[in-house]
Amino acid sequence: MVRATAQRLRDRRRRAADRRFGIHLLGSAAVAAVAAVPFGLLLVLVEGHWQPLRRLDVGAARRLNETALEHPAWTHTLRFLSDRVWDPFTLRTVVALLTVWLLYRRAWRLAAWSAVTAVAGGLVGLLVKTVVERARPSLEDPVAHAPGYSFPSGHAMTATTSFAILLLVLLPMVPRALRVPCWCAAVVSVLGVGFTRIALGVHWFSDVVGGWLLGLAVVTLTTWAFEAWRTDAGRGHAGLTEGLEPELTGARPRTQGGAQHP
Repeated sequence: MVRATAQRLRDRRRRAADRRFGIHLLGSAAVAAVAAVPFGLLLVLVEGHWQPLRRLDVGAARRLNETALEHPAWTHTLRFLSDRVWDPFTLRTVVALLTVWLLYRRAWRLAAWSAVTAVAGGLVGLLVKTVVERARPSLEDPVAHAPGYSFPSGHAMTATTSFAILLLVLLPMVPRALRVPCWCAAVVSVLGVGFTRIALGVHWFSDVVGGWLLGLAVVTLTTWAFEAWRTDAGRGHAGLTEGLEPELTGARPRTQGGAQHP
């Protein structure tokens, strides 16, 4: 009798934690753009045509365009990285496959976090582009072209959210000695994406910074929601060096009290 009562209490707490997790996750995604103070400041400067930022944007675009024109092989490499390796479609496909794998592992909440973070990042970026309607750089001799509006950079934002998802999900399965190199590789990739977009003349410098900041805001807020659920569920806080769900290292999901976890 006592054991059955205790089990019912645990089930009730778990269900309450799950409800709070959903509220935290969806709420965080909805307010990601307005909660990003650094991004908001940058947006004000872009919309206000702040001259120091404008000079930086134009100067960087012109100098990198001259370099691209003088070194065709370098430009070809940049196009390959931007349009094949770090292309948003490629990164989103990888994240989608990861989410499917998490569902197979019955890591339901981690799969939800991955999907919501990726989708929210794409939708928020598209919304801001539509509202701001900033034109892309117009160069005399362009080496590349891209459709749509310019601010923020969709490539930079997708790279930020995608590499964050991959790291925070897969870190528990990476040997400790390799975790720092993995973080370094992710950071270099995110910075590299931004550089290729500026060097190819399809984005201003401030577009790329805006994509980084907005992507980071989305990841930060959805990650906070996930950590809030872990705390409510009594599973403890997992540091960034351990990934969001250290329990994912188990070979197969296990059942506890009727709920399945990785």
